[in-house]
Amino acid sequence: MIQKMGSVAAETVDPFVHKKRLQGRARSGRSIQTFLLGVVFRTDFFFLAAGFLLGRAVIITSLTPFILPFFATVFWMKRKRRYADSLAVLVGAATLSAGQAFYALLGLLAFLIGWRMMNALKRVKMERWLPGLVFIMGFMVRLVYQAAFSLTIVWTDLLTAGAEASLSALVTLIFMQSVPLISTHVSHKLFRNEEIICFVILISSVIAGTIGWHVYDVSIDHVLARYAVLLFAYAGGAAIGSTVGVVIGLILGMASVTSLYQMSLLAFTGVLGGLLKEAGKVGVAAGLLIATLLIGVYGSGYAGLGNEVIDSIAALVLFFLTPKSFIRQMASFIPGTREYQAEQQQYVRKLRDVTVSRVEQFSGLFQTLAKSFSPPEDNHESASDDDLFLSRVTAKTCQNCFKKEFCWINNFEKTQRIMLELREEARHGNRDSEARVQRQWRSHCSRPERTLEAIHREQSHAELSEKMRHNVLESRRLVADQLKGVSQVMGDFAREMKRERGLHDWQEEMILTKLNGIGVRVESVEIYNLESGAIDIEAVLPVDHYGVCEKVIAPLLSDILGESIVVEKKQSSDLPGGPSRVVFVSARAYDLETGVATAARGGGGISGDNYSLFEIGSKKYVMAISDGMGHGERADMESKDTLQLLKKVLKSGIHETLAIKSINSILSLRSTEEIYATLDLALIDLQNATSKFLKIGSNPSFIKRGSRVFMLDSENLPIGIIRDVSIDVRSEQLKSGDLLIMMSDGIFDVPQHIENKEAWVKRKIKEMETDDPQEIADLLLEEVIRAGNGTLNDDMTVITARISHHIPEWSAFSSDQTDKRIKRA
Repeated sequence: MIQKMGSVAAETVDPFVHKKRLQGRARSGRSIQTFLLGVVFRTDFFFLAAGFLLGRAVIITSLTPFILPFFATVFWMKRKRRYADSLAVLVGAATLSAGQAFYALLGLLAFLIGWRMMNALKRVKMERWLPGLVFIMGFMVRLVYQAAFSLTIVWTDLLTAGAEASLSALVTLIFMQSVPLISTHVSHKLFRNEEIICFVILISSVIAGTIGWHVYDVSIDHVLARYAVLLFAYAGGAAIGSTVGVVIGLILGMASVTSLYQMSLLAFTGVLGGLLKEAGKVGVAAGLLIATLLIGVYGSGYAGLGNEVIDSIAALVLFFLTPKSFIRQMASFIPGTREYQAEQQQYVRKLRDVTVSRVEQFSGLFQTLAKSFSPPEDNHESASDDDLFLSRVTAKTCQNCFKKEFCWINNFEKTQRIMLELREEARHGNRDSEARVQRQWRSHCSRPERTLEAIHREQSHAELSEKMRHNVLESRRLVADQLKGVSQVMGDFAREMKRERGLHDWQEEMILTKLNGIGVRVESVEIYNLESGAIDIEAVLPVDHYGVCEKVIAPLLSDILGESIVVEKKQSSDLPGGPSRVVFVSARAYDLETGVATAARGGGGISGDNYSLFEIGSKKYVMAISDGMGHGERADMESKDTLQLLKKVLKSGIHETLAIKSINSILSLRSTEEIYATLDLALIDLQNATSKFLKIGSNPSFIKRGSRVFMLDSENLPIGIIRDVSIDVRSEQLKSGDLLIMMSDGIFDVPQHIENKEAWVKRKIKEMETDDPQEIADLLLEEVIRAGNGTLNDDMTVITARISHHIPEWSAFSSDQTDKRIKRA
């Protein structure tokens, strides 16, 4: 006994064993549920039961608008067991009365005739004409049925047949939307509200076939109707529960006038059950009991209250026996529920994962292609090139010479050395050395002129081949760089897509409470990122009065999070008075104010200088000047093309160094003409004020900090001159109040009488008292023109920028220090 208690206690204490047991029970429960559902669908139980009950369903004492729509739906779905389902309708109708069975048989025969006629017309779209076929056959069958039993037809019979046929056509449309939902051939998807309502109408029609069934004074139709309302109220809430209650109650009230009050009871049950669903099944059950006690007295009085309570208790027993997993699965089909949203998020996440996988695959593909296109690192000539050169020359000159043995056997090294020296001198074009080597060759060779001609010819062919090979290698390098850049961009894009909304429930609740506490009504707050400098928060407001987002919410978030927050965008609702969606992000730490001054050569309207000022992602600002060689339209086109390529490549996400190398390769390979352009680029990070300067053939730039002026210079050739461009990248840490001045070479060319032009420009910048960027640009250009006596011999461009701390439009106000924990958490 003691050993047994000890073992039980050990199993109770061990959480691993307990967890294993719970998992085993859960698996067994799911397996039983899966088995039961499999049995139901494999045996076609639902369609057989639905057909049987729809054959019994009668509304308004004599109308049966469900039989023909069910025939039409099962034949339209092309089910293998459609004749068995149709037979179930006949059996159900026979249990009600012989006349009902006769009507169902007439309807089946009439529909089969119409179905065969429609199939004969191959161009007819069945789903479009099926309700019309049901209307025609329903009208005819009702008239034939009435004539067979009463032998007369009056105008009221025509009205009844028309009403029943119209209802049948309408029910056909509903069944065509709802019946496929429970077919095993339809995969799980997210349904619309209309499809859910059509499915509820189908359930109501099936329940109507159970009217009149009783088991020990328990009404089967009442139990099933309340059970269905409980399920939908618990799964979908008050709105869905009340809607389902009204629909089911309406159908049952039309089938039995004495049950019309059931619509109120079911609707009230749906409302109360949905409102109390947060309390679980007990809350929903309480809603049914309250509705039964209140509405039951109204419907059947105190005498019939006991039967109503018994029906509700029977429905509650079925409700409590229903597994929660089944209800959660049911809720995933209802729009607006958490399970539905989770299903949507799962679908979006799955789609995102597939997209990310494809993007990563393409990134790897481009990376592999880049490696395959990359030229070998050693592109120099090897010894085999010399041997090949000598073999070609000797084949044309020495092969038939009588001194062949003397030159290539007795004096091999001397002959080879002299011929290679001849080739080398011909390659470099040194005439004195070449003449000296040629004299040695004439004294050594019996046919010197012929040999020299062959050497020059072969050398010309070799140089042409070398040039072509170099172009091919450069093209391969360009393609490899482009593919590598695309691979990098796609890899970064895949990593960005993987980022999900963070789990910041506690912080969201605290921010929401704080905002509502100061009187700002906010419906919801969603935090996507809380990293410093990359904060991303989205809020939904009923209405934005007087700019409350900029004036109140953004300053409050700035105080809570410890950094400046601004409104990035606001999206108003399409409906008048609808909610607005606002996105709050980290403000840039620095602002940049720019100024530009330009002048064309000779005072003309076309300048060979062009500039570009634009912002790229991650709060980076780009300032660029390009000077095309020469002046006029040609230089203007060169500099514009360079800047346009630069802008598009940088905005695509490719690194700036790789971008400039790609632009250089494109400009050097796109034409055989000499197309050169300088490029002066400054990339400023507005978050930490670090700046990268990339200069290719451009002039110095200057940074003015207080009374000191720094110069940034490089000695690179212009872009497009050589294929292997050298990029001089310099990084500088800017400070608030710094002035950055960039200029083209025309500024330095104008003052001809000044020897040290850089020092002169530096002194002029230092002497300027203003700190306005536009004024500095205008004054510097004016000083240069005056120094050149008013003549403009070249195009001139000056770009200035002043960096300063960002000051928000609305400052933050103080809040509790405890709110500072949000960011640290």
